[in-house]
Order: sequence, then structure tokens, then C-alpha cells
Amino acid sequence: MATNNTNARASSAQFFVAGELCRRDLVAVVTMGNTPNTDILCSNAEGTKFVHIQVKTYVPGNATVTVGTKAEKNYGTKFIWVLAGIPTANMSEDFEYYIIPSNVMSKNISLAHLQWLDDSNKISERNPRANTRNQNNVRTASIPPNASYSGWRIDKYKNRWDIIEKLLR
Repeated sequence: MATNNTNARASSAQFFVAGELCRRDLVAVVTMGNTPNTDILCSNAEGTKFVHIQVKTYVPGNATVTVGTKAEKNYGTKFIWVLAGIPTANMSEDFEYYIIPSNVMSKNISLAHLQWLDDSNKISERNPRANTRNQNNVRTASIPPNASYSGWRIDKYKNRWDIIEKLLR
């Protein structure tokens, strides 16, 4: 029987991502929630270079994945987001991974949210009875074939493990 336990799904995604990194001869340690913005600390085999990885989980077929307001912050070149599509045990879909640098994520998540708020203001100016959108802490990234509110698409980041590998050379 499959459960809808989001904590278990998030933990499994972190281990699947760490496993893929280890399969690529990198060293990956899951922090188990002990580091606020780092789900996985990854290094080269020599332990001389490191990257911080934040994993966000979704079910393949979903239109979006929630990333939160921290996705608006650029944590630098050694910080990577991995959006991990982890199928449930009864699904036949493949695992999906989108590897996105922090600067790309922060720029596009911020822009999409600002445009979403701005469009709401324009709608309410034309129609005072229209619902206005309030500032909130929800931020999402759209999963292909979908695009974000600003039109950003993450297609080109699918399975881009080379982004992490290049940082650790």
C-alpha cells in the first residue's frame, strides 16, 4: 500500500539524488535536515571541491514543484537545485531530474512571482471587484511541458548532471 507521506518522499528523493551522484564517482552525503539549505553535500573523490544541493520533490506528471521563497535567493555558484520527479511505487513513469544552478533558479523564480503579482494589480485596476493576489511564500517551478508564469522553461536542465560534475573538477 502506497502512502502519501511527503516526508518519506522527500527523504527518498534525497537518497535517489545522492545515489546518482555516487554512481558518477562523486561523494554525496545526505544531511538529514541538519543543514538549513543543504540536503546533500557533494564533493569530488579527493574532497577538495564541494557543492551544496537543495532537492525538491514532485511526482512525475505534476505541473509544478513547490520550491519556496528561498529559491529567490542566489546562494552562489556552488549551490545547485535538483528538482526530483520520483514516481510512486505503483507508477511506470521514469525518474526525472532537473539540475539547475542557483543563479538561474533565483532569477527566474523571482521574475515569475513579480509578474504574477503585477498581472493581479492590472486586473484589479480594470475591475475593482476582481480578486487581487496577495504577497505569499508560495513559489513554484513548472515541470515540462509547462512553462512558468514568466515563460521560463526548465527543459534544458533535464539530467544535466554535468553541471555538478564541472563544478567538482
